Amino acid sequence: MTSVSGSIATALGIGSGIDTSALVTSLVSAARDPKQKVITDRQTTNNARISALGSASSSLDTFADALNSLLAGTGFAGSPASNDPSIAAVSLLPGGVPKLPAQLEVRQLAAAQTISSAPVVGATASTQLGAGSFSLKVGAGAAVPITLAANATYADLAAAINAAGTGVTASVITDNQGTRLVMKGATGAANSFTFTNTSANTALDAFTWDGATGGMTRQVQAKDAIILLDGVEQHYSSNTVDTAIANLRIDLNKAAPGTSVTLASTEPTTSMRDLMVEFVDAYNTLMKALNSATAKGADSSSAGVLNGEASIRDMKRQLSQMTSTVLATSGTYKTLSSIGVSTNRDGTLKLDTEALDKALVADAAGITRMLNPAVKSDTTPGLAGLMDSVRDKIQQKDGPLATAKAKYEKLGDDLKEQLDKLNDQMTDYQAQLSKVYTAMEKRLSAFKATQTYLEQQVAMWTKSDN
Repeated sequence: MTSVSGSIATALGIGSGIDTSALVTSLVSAARDPKQKVITDRQTTNNARISALGSASSSLDTFADALNSLLAGTGFAGSPASNDPSIAAVSLLPGGVPKLPAQLEVRQLAAAQTISSAPVVGATASTQLGAGSFSLKVGAGAAVPITLAANATYADLAAAINAAGTGVTASVITDNQGTRLVMKGATGAANSFTFTNTSANTALDAFTWDGATGGMTRQVQAKDAIILLDGVEQHYSSNTVDTAIANLRIDLNKAAPGTSVTLASTEPTTSMRDLMVEFVDAYNTLMKALNSATAKGADSSSAGVLNGEASIRDMKRQLSQMTSTVLATSGTYKTLSSIGVSTNRDGTLKLDTEALDKALVADAAGITRMLNPAVKSDTTPGLAGLMDSVRDKIQQKDGPLATAKAKYEKLGDDLKEQLDKLNDQMTDYQAQLSKVYTAMEKRLSAFKATQTYLEQQVAMWTKSDN
């Protein structure tokens, strides 16, 4: 198919000797290029502003998210410790910061019931016991049958008990005293068990226990762990306690009635110092980027792309208020400025490490609670909560940042419409010029034909006169 431009070129190239196609192109370019440049320059600037606003918002998100992630780690919350791990040791559990200190007394350790049969001299694990059956009942649970086939041995009885899945384990022990069956349950008073012969094989009575007496002897009675935590007595079926204090595991290692063990947190003094250094560095990186984007410059070419943008001025203003915002409701240190953080003239922060070190020596626990409280609230947001609050205000749906972005996006749409309209106008203008010059070419061709005819006639007349 012949192109439109080819058709125009063919129409215009009728023989005048004038390159009317190039002439039309030049005329259209002369009319379009200055207007198009104005629009595209504005588009470039507008796109840069939209990108810069997005970058500012993204940088704010990165800063706030990184701070939240950092403070969620255990290194900035203090480490739980016991002043006597031989009695009770502690460790953190996922989910938060435990509320410490606390006073613990271990009155009794949890124990598992253990029973054993009388040793039989000369017997082994393969000594036969004969056929029969037992009923194994753990605590308030249902009785579980244990069945022995003919020619069953000590080992077969232990295997049948272990296969029952009741939590009771059995083993066969052979030593200098002889061979015997040992059975052991899970720790805790609720896990005591009975083992009853339910068959006619009376020889199996040697392996029974009704809870008080039987052919077997109770070596250890099932017991709960008993602790006194801040004056409140508590019972647990295990010596590993995860629910007495939220987010804290307590391992009970030894009963020590009358001895108080202190559970407390070691304050992360070094971590808090490092946190403030990292916070100020990250804050300054963000503020320097905002300063660069809003720089006035000697002229428009050197000014920041967001120079004069009110939303960024508001963003910088809200960030600058962080140093004076109250983070704690009590104590000597309540604001970042009180621990050595000040604001420079360009909006960046300065950290007086000597003042911070002095404050940490004076009240490390108070500063830790101020910067990273165990429970955040509107009045005690901590450093991460404060940053989240500032971010939410800056990025609110109808806030200055969102309004500015919407304004520039609308301008982008308007500029695109202007460019499309200009292109349509120039297409019409080109078609109009092409039509005019096509008509002109036709008339010039007619004039040229007339001229040729007249020249021929003059030549003939001149020849006949001679």
